[in-house]
Amino acid sequence: MSVAQNRHIESASKPYDVPAAVCELEEDIVLGRLHPRERLIEDDLMRRFDLKRHAARETLSELARLGLVERRKNIGCEVRAFSAREVAELYQLRELLESEAARILPCPLPEADLRHLVEIQREHDAAVAANDPRAVFRTNQRFHETLFGFCENATLQRAIQEYARQTHPIRFSSLVDPAYRTRARDEHWAIIEALREGRRDDLVTLCRNHLAPSRDAYLALNRHLFASA
Repeated sequence: MSVAQNRHIESASKPYDVPAAVCELEEDIVLGRLHPRERLIEDDLMRRFDLKRHAARETLSELARLGLVERRKNIGCEVRAFSAREVAELYQLRELLESEAARILPCPLPEADLRHLVEIQREHDAAVAANDPRAVFRTNQRFHETLFGFCENATLQRAIQEYARQTHPIRFSSLVDPAYRTRARDEHWAIIEALREGRRDDLVTLCRNHLAPSRDAYLALNRHLFASA
């Protein structure tokens, strides 16, 4: 039995509400269980999550609001796919936002904040060691939200979170590859050491370069789709 089938059986055994269904579908998209241009059908969501039709529709609407799916005329909802240009533009914007945050973060980071970031990174290490992509995704998300949460510009924090979420469907190919997960883990520790030692220029460079692997992996994996388009 496949992992996806197992997960479906587990899902059927417990009640869901809209936020829980959105959370699980987000993970399915990020981890490549749902692929770009794969359709999401109300009836399937109703069966899988034991939802009423209005709740299934609300789930799809929330996924669309988050930029994870898109509605297409005469087709319905499907997992968002990106052109090569869209990928490049989204990541260019993320580089600008996250590099700017790195420029204004406290550096060196106060000891209490540094300890908190280290604790989260140890959880990320454990997820990588356990070969658990779901836990890697969630702990990676917590690491970056916590890191940029130390930036005192709340508007910049929200923008970083928004565009990070919009690129979730792009990141699956790097999250499911053990080599990419190990590289991300090592880069997180390099970011922590730069914050510990007050190396501002290195911190900015590390945060900017940390984005490239997921962008490049998506472009490489979908090169044939870009060519046909």
